[in-house]
Amino acid sequence: VFGHISYRSDWELVKVDFRQSFPRQCTELDYESWQLTDLQGERCIMGQERTFRKRKEGIFCIKGKSYTSALTTKPCQCTDKDFICDYGFERSYTEGDRCFPDFWHDPESPPENCHLGQNYESSTGYRKVIANTCEGGLNKQQSAKQHSCPLLPPKGLKVGIKGQMLVVASGDDVTFIVHQEQGDTSSTKYQVDLGDGVRTIYQNLTVTDEPIQHRYENPGIYKVTVKAENIAGHDEATMYIQVIDPLQEVHLEAVPIARRNHEVNLTAVVLPTETNLTVYYWWLGDSLKPKLTLQNSLLTRFPESGEVSVTVQASNGRSMVQDTKIVRVYDNFQVIPLSFSRNLDRFNPNIPEWRDDIGQVVTKLLAKTTGVPQDSLVTVVNPGLPTTADLYVLPLDSKPAKGSLFVDKRIPAVVQAFNDKNISFMVRGGLRVLVMLADPNAGYHGATGGPGVWALAVIFLISIIGTGSFILYKFKRKLPGNRNIYAQMHNEKEQEMTSPVNHSEDTQHIIQGEEFIDDDLDSQTLGNHSGVILSINSRELHGYLSS
Repeated sequence: VFGHISYRSDWELVKVDFRQSFPRQCTELDYESWQLTDLQGERCIMGQERTFRKRKEGIFCIKGKSYTSALTTKPCQCTDKDFICDYGFERSYTEGDRCFPDFWHDPESPPENCHLGQNYESSTGYRKVIANTCEGGLNKQQSAKQHSCPLLPPKGLKVGIKGQMLVVASGDDVTFIVHQEQGDTSSTKYQVDLGDGVRTIYQNLTVTDEPIQHRYENPGIYKVTVKAENIAGHDEATMYIQVIDPLQEVHLEAVPIARRNHEVNLTAVVLPTETNLTVYYWWLGDSLKPKLTLQNSLLTRFPESGEVSVTVQASNGRSMVQDTKIVRVYDNFQVIPLSFSRNLDRFNPNIPEWRDDIGQVVTKLLAKTTGVPQDSLVTVVNPGLPTTADLYVLPLDSKPAKGSLFVDKRIPAVVQAFNDKNISFMVRGGLRVLVMLADPNAGYHGATGGPGVWALAVIFLISIIGTGSFILYKFKRKLPGNRNIYAQMHNEKEQEMTSPVNHSEDTQHIIQGEEFIDDDLDSQTLGNHSGVILSINSRELHGYLSS
């Protein structure tokens, strides 16, 4: 026992010897056994029954250094309580207390280290509790399926720099690191282009973690490209490095689908948010001339259709970070606003990764339900609460003939699937989330041949009506009876007037004047582009000529 006698004293140490109170060594007769149980009296704990011994009450003897309290250990048979949900599975307390795959997990997918020629097991959804030693009895893992590892194309290829520094000084040693998230790596070749004329081919680059070291001698901006390729497919990763004489994390928010020549808002979110005087470099497509802004957003347009790589770099003079997104640009597409049942809002962390997972789940369910190809559907979950999304129905690869009207049958199938409440998925706790149309009363129709076709059709119809009316008008005016009626009316009018000119000459002059007016009306009708037909009855024309 050690302590202080007073606050001002030094440490005091007191040694107490209890040997006089324990005069002898303990024997087996001094102990009794007891069995370990939990608060409910269950003896099987972590898959085994354990028996211990303790000194009897009222016995004073010395146990000694060689004393052990455990006597026997006996394994128990496995039961339900010895298993928990495996990785990627959640327990549903509303559906029989079972484990089911979470919405983001595919139990049949091969693991990342699965190479061609190897086998792997798909999980049944259960695994034994760590350190549990039960034997026999129930085995929830015995129904696992054996699968052969397929040859997968490389996917999720990323290239970075050790230390995350994207701005280096001239002559510094730069170490590039290539990471591949999915796909076979043993039979994959990696072509590395460092942007300054140096190109190298590597084998098993991501398996051996062999670093790529390089030294840039001249300042400038270099585009580093890594292409991974095997028989099953290929992937590509790109990054830009700035070499200067001596920056953290940025996330690019951009809609994955855009309309050609329409404004698109690109936003960069930098962490930490209190970073001051940040310059943003926006790389659009393959151009080596970025757009520079002091704001974290950019309004731009994509003049050409196709896939456009958008990369943003944020620099504050000491460090630089980047993020890349692919935007697919189309001439036209259909957008259907969606909503979710309100129970999803409780699980919405409002982060990009979660929104991407939900969007992929909705797209897969919709493609499976309607039979619409998955690559023609893109679901984008919008930031914020309540949780909403936009479904993009992309145009088909096959284009209709020029001048023909084409009705897209995919839109009615998609709308019908939502109206029938066929699109839903499970979230944590066994809750089912229903995906619905944001406005069920809005009319969504299939895409037609475009506004140009309709404009041509309307102009063509107006032209036919105008031409037919003009021909009919001319035909009626050229009938012989019209001239006789006109002459008779002229004679009646002449009798009411006093003129020194004789009737024969006056009639000849008026007829000549009528032919002149005919020619003038013809030119006016042909020149009337709006299709308005000019008509004058014979009595009004006669009065006009007389005056």
